Amino acid sequence: MKTAHVIHLPVKLMLLVFLLVISVLLSLTIGSVDVSITQVFQVLSGQVSEPLIDTIIWQIRLPRLITAIFVGAGLSLAGAVLQNVSRNPLADPYLFGLMAGAGLGATLVSIVFPDHVISLALAAFLGALLAVALVFMACVGSGFRKMEMTLLAGVAVSFMLSAISSFILYFAEPFAANRVIFWLMGSLSRTDWTSVGLIAPAVFVLLLVALAVRRQLDAILLSDESARSLGVNVQRLRLVLLLLTALVTACIVAQCGGIAFVGLMVPHMVRYFMGVTAVPLLLGSALFGAIFMLWVDNLARSVLSMQEVPLGVITSVIGSIFFLLMLRRQLR
Repeated sequence: MKTAHVIHLPVKLMLLVFLLVISVLLSLTIGSVDVSITQVFQVLSGQVSEPLIDTIIWQIRLPRLITAIFVGAGLSLAGAVLQNVSRNPLADPYLFGLMAGAGLGATLVSIVFPDHVISLALAAFLGALLAVALVFMACVGSGFRKMEMTLLAGVAVSFMLSAISSFILYFAEPFAANRVIFWLMGSLSRTDWTSVGLIAPAVFVLLLVALAVRRQLDAILLSDESARSLGVNVQRLRLVLLLLTALVTACIVAQCGGIAFVGLMVPHMVRYFMGVTAVPLLLGSALFGAIFMLWVDNLARSVLSMQEVPLGVITSVIGSIFFLLMLRRQLR
């Protein structure tokens, strides 16, 4: 059985890589301007037939698609790591109040300080880190021994920061308030190569660190006592991974706004098809999350002819249905 698993895992990973490449090529043809797959290959190979098509692919669609890949991979990795270290199947990156913190930062810069020196993305990033700091301050007394306390503290911080943001938006000028609200719903419309440069390093660091401590992750999945008996410093490992998942999620929220439920859904689907141990879970979550986000973005760009649907709306609809089905399965 173990040999079969080792043989099957590379095949499954290669299949996901193949699906990711196909998804990228097809996604480059989707948009307001018709681009054929032949033109895509010509542009990517350097044989430019039309300068306009070359600009559309290299400056607009490709950076957006690569950003979508890292957003999907990052949120899925963060969700997988959080669910493993907390042994809570409902753990999600946004339970730390990151979305609410980023929203508060964006609201303050856009409405309270309109002539701001710092950018909207930086303000959202600082707000997300504030949320993480508040959660950690609330849990520092328990030494992170009880992950349930961390999750509940995240929910409490999220409500508190959301209430402050709502209070500010209530008195704001309508146009500025609408701009912030649309940003909070999640979108890749403003992403570029700079977004890739900000998100990709954080995602790679989380993936490499999680793979480096894969055996410790598997040990924690059993129980804290089992991990300690194997020489794992559970509290330190948990703290490092929590900080890294917070960093990844903060970078994504700062660039793309709120995209919920991805970190909840994808790890569950990967466990079902690829296994529960760290290596297949982490690699599978990164690849499957990237594919998932690509097609969610394609749907957001094409479902309405003259308007783009916020990504957070689509992922919330899919995620809520998935969540209800998961609860129904647990009750059986």
